[in-house]
Amino acid sequence: MLQDYFPILLFLIVGLLVGVAPLALGYGVGKVLGTVRPDSAKLSPYECGFEAFEDARMQFDVRYYLVAILFILFDLEVAFLVPWAVVLKELGMFGFVSMMIFLTILVVGFVYEWMKGALEWE
Repeated sequence: MLQDYFPILLFLIVGLLVGVAPLALGYGVGKVLGTVRPDSAKLSPYECGFEAFEDARMQFDVRYYLVAILFILFDLEVAFLVPWAVVLKELGMFGFVSMMIFLTILVVGFVYEWMKGALEWE
């Protein structure tokens, strides 16, 4: 019985080795061969060749996050629509009605965001 799970165990071990070994190897080689010579140029903030204009910890407007969430929402919509369109004939009317309900909820949410002004940048 346990021998059936050996490929899964092997997959996990190889996955951990592929993920952890390069990190450990890079850290070890960096400690042994690397040199540390800090100076003011290396420790200064760098932003496209210019000195930083503002503090790096400035607050973003909440609209930035709303647009990001909307992007993820519509990206996921496409991820659901493509497989649905491929198997639409097999799903029949039930699949069609289910997707129309999903799209209606999505459109109502989008109209709500639009009416609230979440997409306005001023």
